[in-house]
Amino acid sequence: QGCDPFAQTQRSKLQHRRARINQQINKEMRMRAGAENLFKATSNHKVKETVALELSYVNSNLQLLKEELEELNSCVDVYQNDSESISVPMIPLGLKETKEMDLMAPLKDLICEHYGEDGISFEKEIKELMELRQAMRTPSRNEAGLELLMEYYNQLYFLDNRFFPPNKNLGVFFHWYDSLTGVPSHQRALAFEKGSVLFNIGALHTQIGARQDRTTLQGVDRAIDAFQKAAGAFNYLKENFSNAPSLDMSTASLNMLVRLMIAQVQECVFEKVTLTSAQNDFFTQLQIAQEAARVEEVYSLVHQTMTQAHVKDYVPFSWATMVHVKSEHFKALSHYYAALALCDSPSVSDADLPEHEKAFVQFHVTVPEGPSLHLVLQDQEERRKLGNYPSA
Repeated sequence: QGCDPFAQTQRSKLQHRRARINQQINKEMRMRAGAENLFKATSNHKVKETVALELSYVNSNLQLLKEELEELNSCVDVYQNDSESISVPMIPLGLKETKEMDLMAPLKDLICEHYGEDGISFEKEIKELMELRQAMRTPSRNEAGLELLMEYYNQLYFLDNRFFPPNKNLGVFFHWYDSLTGVPSHQRALAFEKGSVLFNIGALHTQIGARQDRTTLQGVDRAIDAFQKAAGAFNYLKENFSNAPSLDMSTASLNMLVRLMIAQVQECVFEKVTLTSAQNDFFTQLQIAQEAARVEEVYSLVHQTMTQAHVKDYVPFSWATMVHVKSEHFKALSHYYAALALCDSPSVSDADLPEHEKAFVQFHVTVPEGPSLHLVLQDQEERRKLGNYPSA
């Protein structure tokens, strides 16, 4: 079963707000569509003026609602772990909202048409499917919630394979709201229902990943697993569900989400390295610097993706800002740990020099100008100078 829809947790309150905003956006968009049709149809100048004024009000309301939804998507703290040691939050996704549906009559008709059997005999099974759909609208933020979504997704898979020949639909519209913009979309295609459920599976993985205590090895491993699975869900959606009517399921959006999840995995890997690195020797510090550089690189790519013309208009500004800050933060950490490796480690003996040179060359894209590495690694003053040199 799903969560109690009336539960007053912080997460459920956010989801209730999301549902309310989605409904208001839907109402305003229908009003706008009606007003635009009237504006085109009438030749009365006075009516046109009145409708134009009404359209300006509706567009203003839509803008305010979309700003409210963006603020809601920016509330990442609600999904984080309560540990005071974790200061850098992860970015989770809110779940897509959908409308309640009555599948009884359409499925009974389909059974009668496809198998020639009386659909009344399957009312119990159809009711169970409808109850499952209702429950998966409010999944708990744990494995049970994921299992609920997967169970419904699997039922859709079997339904699709058993009943739907090519170009056949159920005869009802599946309504879903965009997770990022709140704009409603509807299609008769069962693929849209399956794709939306799969999107929520990925979104729930992001929420589970964000809530982990990443100050512990077990917590960071769980976070890595959750963000990897989220990336897998969004990537599968990108490759197998084309022509989605909503922006959050477009190729550009899903590509951005996959990259964001991969970046968050890489950040967790960095945290795991710092947790498991007991020694502070040259190689350990250099390894941490390399991991920080990798995190900086992937977050920089995510920021580039988020600021592209066809993506930046609907990605929350706070996400792009946080990703940019993280990119700069890990770039600074990379410099910091590289400097520690040089400044805090003793000079290298002749026997250890080749191994140290190899590790240092792997860290730099190009060898810094100045004295040879052979000299630098064996001279403490030269190491200190290079520790203050801008890293590649």
